[in-house]
Amino acid sequence: MRTRIVILLVVLTLLAVAVSGLVSYALQRTAVQNRIDASLASSVEEVRILASEGVDPETGKPFVESDNLVFTAMTRHWPDNHESMIGLNSTGITYRANDIVPLRLEDDAQLVEQLLEYVQPETFQQDVLIQTFSTSQATYRAALIPIYFADDAEPSLLVFATNYSDALAELDAIYLTYAITGVGVIAIVALLGSVMIGRQLSPLRKLQATAAEISDEDLDRRVPVTSEDDIADLSRTFNEMLDRIQCAFRSQRQLLDDVGHELRTPITIVQGNLELMNAQDASDVEQVREISLDELDRVARLVEDLMTLAKADRPDFVTLAPTDIDALTRDVLEKASHLGERKWSVAETAQIVHDLDSQRITQAWLQLANNAVKYSDAGAEVIFGSRVRQSTVEGPLLELWIHDGGIGISEDDIDRIFERFGRGGNSTRAEGSGLGLNIVTEIVRAHGGKVSVQSTLGFGSTFTMSFPLRDA
Repeated sequence: MRTRIVILLVVLTLLAVAVSGLVSYALQRTAVQNRIDASLASSVEEVRILASEGVDPETGKPFVESDNLVFTAMTRHWPDNHESMIGLNSTGITYRANDIVPLRLEDDAQLVEQLLEYVQPETFQQDVLIQTFSTSQATYRAALIPIYFADDAEPSLLVFATNYSDALAELDAIYLTYAITGVGVIAIVALLGSVMIGRQLSPLRKLQATAAEISDEDLDRRVPVTSEDDIADLSRTFNEMLDRIQCAFRSQRQLLDDVGHELRTPITIVQGNLELMNAQDASDVEQVREISLDELDRVARLVEDLMTLAKADRPDFVTLAPTDIDALTRDVLEKASHLGERKWSVAETAQIVHDLDSQRITQAWLQLANNAVKYSDAGAEVIFGSRVRQSTVEGPLLELWIHDGGIGISEDDIDRIFERFGRGGNSTRAEGSGLGLNIVTEIVRAHGGKVSVQSTLGFGSTFTMSFPLRDA
């Protein structure tokens, strides 16, 4: 990944340097040509002024011969850098630039030959031309100024020319330096990018190494988080995923151990009774039958409870809908009153409508009511209630509670009873699967709430299901 990112970074940098260089070069090349053309146009204007307003130094009168005007214009003009001049007529070169001028147009035979074509009588043009000439030696940008008078024996051609190749060579040298500098910059970008990207990707390598070392026997490893960026968020998310997986593995092992233990007992009981049963004794057969059916019923309840818990982590475990809490409280009381002969009553009801899965909440509340019946005597009070309570920490809470006047729960057993297959010290294995309160916990958790209990030995217990009302 680092190599691909560095290559992409280098390609993008190279593209940026190349595009900016090419655009700048094209603009500068156009600017050079415009500057040359402006200089040539200025020279043409000098000659025009000299021809219309100047006087011949030899006669003191206006110019009447083209050769004299060419000579005078060339002596008064000082060529710019890479510029020179030359005078011609139909017979050939008439005047050359001063010897100190480095650019010698007369030394380029191909250029002279091309210029002579413009001064021949049959091709002589009366308009000034600015155009480009190319030879094997160089490329020139030249201004061709035709000079002629009415009484002149032969017209002349004054040429101001700039070595376009030399002017561009300077520009090319500048951009060659730019290109070399760009290559150096790209190399530095590649080096620094590789180092910096390597540091940024270091957490990913640690993440990969951690993932490679994790197995079902070792889920304790975590990716160290040392920064605050997207990769750190990924590492935290990965660690949270490992926490969930570890919890799931632990729960799965515990479930397998507990289920194995719970199923082994009824199977052993049924098998033992069947082996010892006297098939000829009708009373013995009936007794074994009742014992076997009772154990099978308990296994069926265990399987049903396990299936409920298996669905607890599914997104469709609860289906929320607006629920009238007052009506729900009274409906659950009505259903619970058939569980046993107790003094059933409602102490209070919350007069609100809140989003709940009424079926799941009813299942959880009836499970608490069933426990109240199991651990209380006939005629004991069992009181239902629902209320809205303001918590300074959690804000407004909806509380659904049930109080029984039963035997109570010891302080040491309070945490244990909510665990899977957890039982208090006052329970016996014949009283249930040990999953009831765990199912209640999962139902309430799926609603974003929690279950709590307050109990005093000999005076009963109060179980409370609390749900936040912040979004109500």
